[in-house]
Amino acid sequence: MKKLAYALLVLILLLGAPLALLVNSGVISASSLKMIANTQFGIGVESPSIDESGNNGIYQLPPGFTLQVYADDVPKARFLRFTPLGDLLVSRPHKGDVILLREDKNGDGRHDGLETVVDGLNRPQGIDFHQGWLYIAEREQVGRVRFDKGRAIGDYESIITGLTGDGNHWSKTLRFGPDGKLYLAQGSTCNVCVEEDERRATMMRFNPDGSGGEIFATGLRNSVGFDWSPWDNGLYATDNGRDLLGDDFPVCELNLVEEGNFYGWPYFNDNNVPDPDMGPDPQAANRTPTSPAHGFKAHNAPLGMTFVETSTWKGDFERVALVALHGSWNRSSPDGYKVVSLHFTNSGIEERDFLSGFNQDGDILGRPVDVLQGPDAAVYVSDDYAGAVYRISQEVSGLQGNIAGRSVNKLDEQAPPWLATSNLTAMATEGAQLYQHYNCASCHESIGTTVSLKGLNERLGYNAVIESLREARAPMPLFPLTELQQKQIAVYLLQPEDISDSGQ
Repeated sequence: MKKLAYALLVLILLLGAPLALLVNSGVISASSLKMIANTQFGIGVESPSIDESGNNGIYQLPPGFTLQVYADDVPKARFLRFTPLGDLLVSRPHKGDVILLREDKNGDGRHDGLETVVDGLNRPQGIDFHQGWLYIAEREQVGRVRFDKGRAIGDYESIITGLTGDGNHWSKTLRFGPDGKLYLAQGSTCNVCVEEDERRATMMRFNPDGSGGEIFATGLRNSVGFDWSPWDNGLYATDNGRDLLGDDFPVCELNLVEEGNFYGWPYFNDNNVPDPDMGPDPQAANRTPTSPAHGFKAHNAPLGMTFVETSTWKGDFERVALVALHGSWNRSSPDGYKVVSLHFTNSGIEERDFLSGFNQDGDILGRPVDVLQGPDAAVYVSDDYAGAVYRISQEVSGLQGNIAGRSVNKLDEQAPPWLATSNLTAMATEGAQLYQHYNCASCHESIGTTVSLKGLNERLGYNAVIESLREARAPMPLFPLTELQQKQIAVYLLQPEDISDSGQ
């Protein structure tokens, strides 16, 4: 009966029958109808009010975390990226623009103003920074514009053209990898078929100027979000499994994407189960499908993902990625609609709920799209259904005091004794020279960095900074620093400007 219902759904869609017929025929629920309208046309619901935060129980978070509605005036919000100044860029494919939310400097928990950065675009989704350029992935091309001091400078130029944007999964996502290359994910035109354009349902790789395009990996039905693990630079990507095979099959996937690999679609689903509609893979002699690294529930639609820095987080959050589950449209009961944390352990990847509550007994309040960690260490989540951006933070308690008349970093459980007897001005000067010697700015002050040092003294203490220098984790290099030099860098990074400006 389920296969018959799904077949009827396809027939109705192909014939262009009124959407109301989908509900009246019993093929889908009213909530699924809303999800289809959201996916196809960007139609959503009213943004949540500030009162509808995790603090009053509507949304659920792990202990110690709180949620704020950072923006409720961004209809059709999709992908996120922070600027070097701490402002937040938001792409809106169904609005054809990229907007900027000014950093919350007055401390009221909301952005300080909205501006348009680039408009007149064709379904822009993926955005990223590289060497002073803002890159934007549109429906049929990739473009870029110079970006400086919080605004676009000069003309927008196309660097990758001739891409196809037809079919179901027209959106494209881009990010720059640790190798300085531009990675571009583009989904399939269909639920299950053989593509005419070999670039569809793949991950591609380009030079920053758009040249040298090559297919990096294939068989990825709709990999929308991807990021590199900080401990080994492994490229992980979400992938949406095919529809119309029932409520619980196949799983949506997290794949470890490696150059030259084939990830199964359209001939294999789930853990390399042959597809019932496609028959044998005609290239089976030349390729073997790669199994997913992790399986999400069927039809949960994982989209944006990011690996997060959790050294200041309380609880079990070592080696963690956050993934936005957009939620199902073709299940008999809706599922997904949350952000989950993936915990990379020695025994595998464990999935846990991180932000939930958008599904209130079938009444859908929101659909998470992208998730990103800000320079303030908080997590930001976009919601294209409610037209909102949420900010999730964790309260950190610790010692507050004063050493030698200067503020002690409040995140240290105990202020290091050497602070009280040190010449902090001299140490800051030496620390600045070491910072310049090892060219730390190339990573920590580059455009679009996810490891910004802005506001570091509000997040970390001396002990934590010294520990990060002593036990550096990839991609951060392990520098040959003495114990004194580690302290000097910590003082330079954490002390107020009045004692460290000599090193600027």
